[in-house]
Amino acid sequence: MAFLSIPVGDYIMAVNQPGFSMAEQNVTVVSGSSPGLHFQLKLAPTNQTVTVTAQAETASVETATPTTLVTRTDIARTPGADRTNSLAIITDFVPGAWETHDQLHVRGGHQVSWLIDGVEIPNTNIASNIGPQFNPGDIDYLEVQRGSYAADEGDRTYGIFNVVPRTGFERNSEAELVASAGNFYQSNDQLNFGSHTDRFAYYASVNGNRSNLGIQTPVGQVLHDAENGYGGFGSAILNASPAHQFRFVTSLRRDYYQIPVAPGDQQADGQHEADALASLSWIWTLNAKTVLLVAPFYHYNGANLDGSASDFPVSTTSHHASRYAGGQATLTVSLPKNELHAGFFGFGQHDSQLVGLNFNDFSAANFADNAAVSGSQEVIFLEDKLKLSPWVTLTGGVRQTHFSGSTVVENATSPRAGISVRIPRINVVLRGFYGDFYQGPPLVTALGPALNNFIAASSLAFIPLHGERDEEQQFGITVPFRGWSLDTDEFRTHVRNFFDHNPIGNSNAFFPLTIDGALIRGWELTLRSPRIQRTGQFHLAYSNQIAQGRGAINGGLTDFQPSAGFFLLDHDQRNTLNAGFDATLPWHTFASTNVYYGSGFLDGTSPAENQTHLPGHTTMDISMGKSFGENFSVSATALNVANRHLLTDNSLTFGGFHYNNPRELYVEVRYKFHYGRDKH
Repeated sequence: MAFLSIPVGDYIMAVNQPGFSMAEQNVTVVSGSSPGLHFQLKLAPTNQTVTVTAQAETASVETATPTTLVTRTDIARTPGADRTNSLAIITDFVPGAWETHDQLHVRGGHQVSWLIDGVEIPNTNIASNIGPQFNPGDIDYLEVQRGSYAADEGDRTYGIFNVVPRTGFERNSEAELVASAGNFYQSNDQLNFGSHTDRFAYYASVNGNRSNLGIQTPVGQVLHDAENGYGGFGSAILNASPAHQFRFVTSLRRDYYQIPVAPGDQQADGQHEADALASLSWIWTLNAKTVLLVAPFYHYNGANLDGSASDFPVSTTSHHASRYAGGQATLTVSLPKNELHAGFFGFGQHDSQLVGLNFNDFSAANFADNAAVSGSQEVIFLEDKLKLSPWVTLTGGVRQTHFSGSTVVENATSPRAGISVRIPRINVVLRGFYGDFYQGPPLVTALGPALNNFIAASSLAFIPLHGERDEEQQFGITVPFRGWSLDTDEFRTHVRNFFDHNPIGNSNAFFPLTIDGALIRGWELTLRSPRIQRTGQFHLAYSNQIAQGRGAINGGLTDFQPSAGFFLLDHDQRNTLNAGFDATLPWHTFASTNVYYGSGFLDGTSPAENQTHLPGHTTMDISMGKSFGENFSVSATALNVANRHLLTDNSLTFGGFHYNNPRELYVEVRYKFHYGRDKH
């Protein structure tokens, strides 16, 4: 028996046959996998009910992609992970993932893809927004893939974040109120509710947040660094018939960030951000072996940076908005030894941008320029997974991309191949992958004549941006042992036209650029335990990595400096470790902790011929909570308990240098209640 189109997550599969004992197996479903389960039923004793439970193999031979699965329990218990703008659900669990200069970096790169129920959300911008795509409180599971993607999985080499949202199928007219308060006048609050019938389920939420500690500060003091935001999320699933399912997801978000300053700075910049998403998926089960997914979508993303008129020396205005409309269609055919995926992904894009600089030091003439441009991207893909045996799986596919912008038109062919082999008896899985990726460039690279005149007077110029082209090689091994799972991989990514960003002069306005090439290589390790003695669970994520650029700027804003050979990128950090433990304690209490260690990012003040790194840094986070019955709980969280507040990055973005956040303390209350007719 086969089940097609199962969402990512953890499941219990039960088999019941008259005259036999019920048998159950736990199974984890991730993208690109079709786990097979085998049951051996036992005769049921007379007049007794017996359930036989077995643990499925934790090492999947179905995919060559290293994958991390973060659950709703992980989000609720990991210190700080459920806050509105937190990325701890990624950085605490995913090796090689960290935040520096207020941007998420994974495996040495900037560009990542967000998916909702497997449908990609297009966004071609680089370093334009500070806030994350989704509120963690609306996530049921987060699946993170790190390279080695099948041809139907996309092109963002460094990371893919597939969000499985909360649906309402787990609720019966139930609502939950979450409220918190802490130092820096911080608060993260949410009201969510959901319910279901046999065929229909819905979930919706509204949220708000604020704090006097927003983004990373350029000095030890916290000055002009407030943030606030609000948003909403909705999900609905309709099983119209056994063959037709419809899923609708919408998300709305607005945020405001003050740009922090140092004592004596005469600046008061702030950034308003907005994001809106709507996606409708139609899943048509044509027969027991064939499923068609059709998903149109719309996405809006905007970021408006506004400086005070009295900023000195420069007052900056930078407004950027992107609108995407398109769709995805995937046909999946499951055969005895093959699983075929063929489909299309594409969108049209319209960008508008305004840039203005007022030189209050009279060093240049004031100006303001705006531009609007449209473009499109179309992709077709074909992927086949061949199961040579229960122990060997081969994957192979190709992705053909056509990009059309205002000044650049490109085509890219991206072949990919992978293999996974399970060694019998010990169940260790070996995997290997080779593949190419193409990432289309941002649309807006230059504006009007006034800005171009200023750039030329500054001995700078704009060069048209071309897409990034990546070649990845990866080898990995997964070792399961008594419920534990150890996974390690070694990867090497060769890049042409590496995407990065630079500010315009002494301002907070940034423009994308590309450099000739990059080489990113490293090895990663994750370790996850079962629930030890039904009490605690341990997780660890470690990365040893080097990220090097090569050559000169060949696209975007350039100063025409000559090629410099290989050099370290500003977000290079050799060793990164996150280790956490979550314990369920007596009296309905829990405690969890996470320890982070970073060996230090590149010291931007070190000479090019002898690049060095800033000192290493370690922080510890702790959370404790207690439930009072089924509907009420309280927790207290301390982030950076030892208050180790130091310079971690000295690249010039969003206010200058960057110190990590000082100690934060907050208390959170959760209250569940029923509404409507079903109050029980």
